[in-house]
Amino acid sequence: MSADTLEYYNKNAKDFNDSTFEVDFAKVQEWFCKYLKAGSLILDFGCGSGRDTKYFMERGYRLDAIDGSKELCEIASENTGIVVKNQVFNKLNEVEKYDGIWACASILHLQYNELKEVLVKMNIALNESGILYCSFKYGDFEGDRNGRYFTDMTAEKLDRLIDEIGILEVREQMITTDVRPGRDDEKWLK
Repeated sequence: MSADTLEYYNKNAKDFNDSTFEVDFAKVQEWFCKYLKAGSLILDFGCGSGRDTKYFMERGYRLDAIDGSKELCEIASENTGIVVKNQVFNKLNEVEKYDGIWACASILHLQYNELKEVLVKMNIALNESGILYCSFKYGDFEGDRNGRYFTDMTAEKLDRLIDEIGILEVREQMITTDVRPGRDDEKWLK
């Protein structure tokens, strides 16, 4: 992840928390949960404000949470009551530890070639029947957008990425609108 993107989140951590923590994301969170058993261990990979970590914990799942932004780690730790680890994505080195990895609007900040490396690391961190969720802004754009780096995805581009890696299988894909107020025109690939 670029230093500029991390700096953006460090400088804007409070505003980011204020704009995301209370967003109702239950529909997608429950969609992810249907693939998990009670008490499963989830990695919230780029947890931001900790909204999703808290949601999953309240439903009885065990959680590890990381984020690259030190400021967001502090906020997420306060919001969730657990220690959120400050770690960038390419430092993931777990082996067959997680039942699920939740990467909600997080790995989209990696360059396309970095995504390949990180997705392989995520796959290694999952147990044999593990499930991975990730979401990307919908489109073909790749580059800086308002101080942060983004790699947007279409279904075709994501399929090509998965084919290039050769170790993941897509179970479901969906295109949704942004659930945050005033962002109905923004689309997401999940």
